[in-house]
Amino acid sequence: MAGPLCHERRFLLTVPSSTENLVLIREFVTAVGQQAGLDEVDVGRLELAVDEACANVMEHAYGHDDTKEVVVRATFDLEMLHIVVEDTGLGFDPGSVPEERLECLIASRKSGGLGMRLIKSLMDEVRYEFVPGQKNELHMLKRIHRA
Repeated sequence: MAGPLCHERRFLLTVPSSTENLVLIREFVTAVGQQAGLDEVDVGRLELAVDEACANVMEHAYGHDDTKEVVVRATFDLEMLHIVVEDTGLGFDPGSVPEERLECLIASRKSGGLGMRLIKSLMDEVRYEFVPGQKNELHMLKRIHRA
């Protein structure tokens, strides 16, 4: 039998790619974050990051096609919460988005590139994996700081 440090919990939510389901996703992520032991501030950051990631999938990867699905997987142990947002839409290469200074993006009213920047600022680690024509996964990690 595994010891308490190995105790891992897994959660899965699959919803149609419709912005009306962002509320369900936020509630799911908030509940998981609270159960993982995140404080209120980190739960808020987690919720915003996942909301942004899912909204990006719905708008950009799927082009508002609500026949597609967005999958949110959450896993946590005593130290780390790992959220994966998965889709089968159009992938993108994050390296192809130039790292413009935030002030320049705001001044030029560009919306592209702000989502990933926001997500990276809210989470401890972020990585994007894509298999062209198959699936895209945005991995987001949040460390759990225990008192």
